[in-house]
Amino acid sequence: MEYSIRDLEAKANEIRQDIVKMLVTAGSGHSAGPLGMADVFTALYFGNVLNYDSKNPTLWNRDRFILSNGHICPVWYATLAHAGFFPHSELASLRKLGTRLQGHPHHCVLPGSENTSGPLGQGISQAVGMAYVGLKMKKEPWRVYCVVGDGELDEGQVWEAFMFAGKNKLRNLTVLVDRNNIQIDGFTEDVMPMEPLGAKWESFGWHVLEVDGHNIKQIIDACNEAKAISEKPTVIICHTIPGKGIDFMEYKYEWHGVPPNKEQAREALKELRTLGGKIRSEHE
Repeated sequence: MEYSIRDLEAKANEIRQDIVKMLVTAGSGHSAGPLGMADVFTALYFGNVLNYDSKNPTLWNRDRFILSNGHICPVWYATLAHAGFFPHSELASLRKLGTRLQGHPHHCVLPGSENTSGPLGQGISQAVGMAYVGLKMKKEPWRVYCVVGDGELDEGQVWEAFMFAGKNKLRNLTVLVDRNNIQIDGFTEDVMPMEPLGAKWESFGWHVLEVDGHNIKQIIDACNEAKAISEKPTVIICHTIPGKGIDFMEYKYEWHGVPPNKEQAREALKELRTLGGKIRSEHE
């Protein structure tokens, strides 16, 4: 199905509303990262970037998607529900006992999931392994996409994986970095300065792109450019705002791992619904 950019913006807004509802119902979980990545996930799943079939999640030629920073899973769960991988009503079961929507994704039970994630730094190694097997050993047509957090880049393991991918010219691998400049202990550049990021990946043999992580067209265009790069893996640094769309959450690292209470959720949903109305009126 073809979506206009306005349609995609409206979809991202709906996903943000679902994130708030899920978190307040669960009473636990992460707010800032999921809200900040709604536009990226919308672009991937509804902007004709990923090749997938929600009715046949194990289709052999599907693209593989890996969520390395698994704690932002509410945005992924909401996106998967909107894409038809499971009933939308199931979102209310986030973090409940026996749910398929655990606090971090569980591969064995969740349709559309290719890995179990939780410990930071491991997802990119899983993605690199899949890309290596697919490209070098099986010559498969599918691609591998991996989302990582910027705080996660403190882990040494991720750089070993990036080096391996560059050395082996894994052109079928695209990594999207949530560059929101926060982590649980504060701002990334205070905890562990990591700039210049782009230059680091370039030195490892990667094609580097930087986009506004809330400009859906830029995200789609960057992903399409990555598909055209034939000699190296691509990293897309997505500059995002933590807590995007909710004024009292934006840019505040304190919301990294905290859910809204009922009053805060009402305020957040009111703000998002107002924004959704503006998007629809502009579209009309």
